[in-house]
Amino acid sequence: MDRYPPIAEHGLVGDLQTAALVSSRGVVDWFAAPRFDSPSIFAALLDHDGGGYFRLAPDDPGVSCRQLYYPDTAVLVTRFMSPDGVGEVFDWMPPERTGIPTDRHTLVRAVRAVRGTVRFAMECRPRFDYGRASHELDPGPSGAVFRSPGITAHLHTTGFPVVRDGRDVVGEVVLNVGESAAAVLTVCAPDGPAPPEPDVDAVTEQLWEAVDFWQLWVRNSRYRGRWSEMVNRSAITLKLLTYAPSGAPVAAATMGLPEQVGGERNWDYRYAWVRDGSLSVRALLDLGFVDEAVAFTHWLGDRLRQDNGEEALRIMYRVDGEPLLTEEVLPHFEGYRGSYPVRIGNAAADQLQLDIYGEALYALSEGREVGVQAGYRGWQVVARTLDWLVDRWDRPDEGIWETRGGRQDFTYSRVMCWAAFDRGLRLAADLSRPADTARWTGARDAILEQVMEHGWDESEQAFVQYYGGGVLDASLLLIPRVGFLAPKDPDWLATLDAMDRTLVSDSLVYRYDPAASPDGLRGSEGTFSLCTFLYVDALVRAGRLRMARYTFEKMLTYANHVGLFAEEIGPSGEQLGNFPQAFTHLSLITAARSLDEALDRAREKRR
Repeated sequence: MDRYPPIAEHGLVGDLQTAALVSSRGVVDWFAAPRFDSPSIFAALLDHDGGGYFRLAPDDPGVSCRQLYYPDTAVLVTRFMSPDGVGEVFDWMPPERTGIPTDRHTLVRAVRAVRGTVRFAMECRPRFDYGRASHELDPGPSGAVFRSPGITAHLHTTGFPVVRDGRDVVGEVVLNVGESAAAVLTVCAPDGPAPPEPDVDAVTEQLWEAVDFWQLWVRNSRYRGRWSEMVNRSAITLKLLTYAPSGAPVAAATMGLPEQVGGERNWDYRYAWVRDGSLSVRALLDLGFVDEAVAFTHWLGDRLRQDNGEEALRIMYRVDGEPLLTEEVLPHFEGYRGSYPVRIGNAAADQLQLDIYGEALYALSEGREVGVQAGYRGWQVVARTLDWLVDRWDRPDEGIWETRGGRQDFTYSRVMCWAAFDRGLRLAADLSRPADTARWTGARDAILEQVMEHGWDESEQAFVQYYGGGVLDASLLLIPRVGFLAPKDPDWLATLDAMDRTLVSDSLVYRYDPAASPDGLRGSEGTFSLCTFLYVDALVRAGRLRMARYTFEKMLTYANHVGLFAEEIGPSGEQLGNFPQAFTHLSLITAARSLDEALDRAREKRR
């Protein structure tokens, strides 16, 4: 178990096109380049022996470690404390500001001694293409070049030499108080020019440029409410997980991290889900990050225009809009703590999930609030999509959770199809655009009547996961947010009470019960962090503020040491699943804002 640090023991750095994880012991054990969804260069988090890693830390096994972000930035600071001295490693990637895809990405690791004397050891052991590709090593006195088919990595050090260790390099530097050094890794195309050799002054300048970039960006936030530090950290995380050239956010920075240690629920999340991105638009607009929200709506419009086969829209894409995400297993990777198989690609990309049409129209209608609207030809694409959906909404599908147990008539899918027509009708009226409003209205009303009749389970006194299933599902917590029912409608309050009894465990919320609703996979999973924050929002809307605030405050205690959340929380409070998860952080923002405003209104009433 010591071979694999806890998932939560990591911070995230990135340059808006890719990202890396750095453990609290100073090890880069996940990094893929040149994009989020590229093959890995370091993946020791998925296979300690064959994945590759980049370590820069004291050799003292008794050293105490602490990790934090430089305030309001994506610059990660890992501190090492011992009786002989205190040292720090600053990790960051210079943000790519052009918005143009590039093959050149740099990970900077700067070290310094702030007290006494510290001996730092460095190991750079890349394993290209998920450990499947060999590489040639060309070592030099202050660095090395690693050459693998299709990609080259240049390592430069300042202040200390490196030596060959098989196909890798190692080094050591002793720093006294006030002294510093650096190790800079740049990956690029094989035929690209070599990066310039940095010096300590240049590295220091790059550090403060990165600090200024992130702090200036965060200042654009208009959020001034409670929990602002957590909200800002979530906003920075969403920004780090967004591929700047296209505006598409990935679901998480990683692949293959398990929802249950030792289990098979190990997916690749480095892609752009229509659902996640669409729901992020509201969170971004609430904070004042209009440019990011606009970029995604443009990306979404492009996806609606492209040929998606039989469906008008696919559930997920690569960050550049490519829809082919063939899933395969990496048989040579043992998986995080033996969680096998490790998958790349995602077969769920071929699933039918009808809710995405509702989320897409929800995003487009939210963008309308700040003047983001399609021109006439863009409106034609939206209208054509809804015309297509009129004849196709009443189908079984795989549902929001991408179950692999067969299609069902999922209630949430129908609710979001209702939202698609509802938002489409609003847009047509607001923009005075031509539309077949009679057919759209007919479909909207038919869905509502169907859900009220077949989605309601009399014995449970609640809306359930799918028609006739009798299983509760936390995705339905979005019912009041999209306006399908009023937040204090008796049927909705009864559903919320049923979820309290069945899905909520010490304020944490399960998606559903796999034992009661088989999803085609072995094993179980933890509580779903997204659903807990959705639960907070639903409690707020229902007027249950005391419970909402207590739930929210407790949920914040499950964040890791630098304020990041994975996908799930395990039985002992451990973080599980891919890390960090964008969906969790956007729902944190939404819940914080909703709860903060409700608390302010309640305070005003008491005056």
